[in-house]
Amino acid sequence: MLLDWVTVILLIGIGLVLIIVELIFVPGTTIVGVLGFALSVIGIWIGYAALGTPTGHIILALAVLATSIAVFYSFRYDAWSRFSLKGAISARVNDDQQHTLLVGDTGKSVSALRPQGTAIFQNKHFEVQTKGEWVAPNTAIRIITLTTNKIIVEEIS
Repeated sequence: MLLDWVTVILLIGIGLVLIIVELIFVPGTTIVGVLGFALSVIGIWIGYAALGTPTGHIILALAVLATSIAVFYSFRYDAWSRFSLKGAISARVNDDQQHTLLVGDTGKSVSALRPQGTAIFQNKHFEVQTKGEWVAPNTAIRIITLTTNKIIVEEIS
């Protein structure tokens, strides 16, 4: 009888710990979360089989209550925020180069533009893109549209 209780408590406890580890450290549905859920279900099933239906209902209710309380308090007190990433990438292409390019300037593609790639204008490398055409490397190109962070080019025929 005591061994049955210890088995049930250990299986449900380890299962809940694995589910929490899944939520905090291993995001996504992985083997850790599935194993934790399976251990909890097996613990509850053993509670029903070995200890009887009324005791199984109590074990099920306590397991659901413990899980609900753990999830509620961890979200309420923001316990998981210390594990999340808070940084953001604010850099953009060509931000470090204040260009003096103008629409109509000509240059040469360094890489293949499929439709994006690298080109040289005024002896400086820039990330450019076409309107969907593919341009081979070392091809003469011309700027047709220029915005803050985007340089649209076309092949000079």
